[in-house]
Amino acid sequence: MLDPSQIAVGVIWFVVFLLSATAHEAAHAWAALRGGDSTAYHFGQVTLSPLPHIQREPFGMLVFPWLTFFMNGWMMGWASAPYDPYWAVRYPRRAAWMSLAGPVANFILATIAAVLIRVGLLIGLFRPGFTDIVQAADGAAAPIEAIATLLSIMFALNLLLGVFNLIPLPPLDGFTAIGLILPESMAGKLREWQVTMGGYQIIGMLIAWQVAGYVIGPAYYIGLTILFLGY
Repeated sequence: MLDPSQIAVGVIWFVVFLLSATAHEAAHAWAALRGGDSTAYHFGQVTLSPLPHIQREPFGMLVFPWLTFFMNGWMMGWASAPYDPYWAVRYPRRAAWMSLAGPVANFILATIAAVLIRVGLLIGLFRPGFTDIVQAADGAAAPIEAIATLLSIMFALNLLLGVFNLIPLPPLDGFTAIGLILPESMAGKLREWQVTMGGYQIIGMLIAWQVAGYVIGPAYYIGLTILFLGY
């Protein structure tokens, strides 16, 4: 039998996951539109409404997050924004900015959560937590506990999503973002190879999962250290 408190935490996780994944893909779509590719715009994905993103990836946005939550106690999933690969080959730097926009959106959300957490700590609504990054202060009303949980998840999930997606392996955003530091001709060839790589993306993702712990762990520690400076 499912624990009602577990379901309540799952709902908070799901709200944060939808916001985080939607913001990530909407940022990709918006950056592509600004760079001259309107593909995602025509699919309705330059929006913070999760509905177009759910329609494109229903399993990754609805089913898989709940599967991972009930198996592991946290949610993961995926979404995607379409783009014109030929545009990306012609304009590799614009494509690199498009790729970078997704993780930047996650870091912005993590920063917003961090600011709100600091405000809550400052005015005495929150206290540093154990299971969550922050918890409601003793004697606080029940909704404050839910807000503390939401902000804890929002900070942690978006920090981890941003860092993971910056790993420079295909098909992650960090691989395409390499084009920002390469000569444009080399960036174009890299992008052309990426469009035609096929099965290499699966290999890249498998390697990324293996190395993620070495990257995410230190990043998370640094994030918490900055968040709790002075506490």
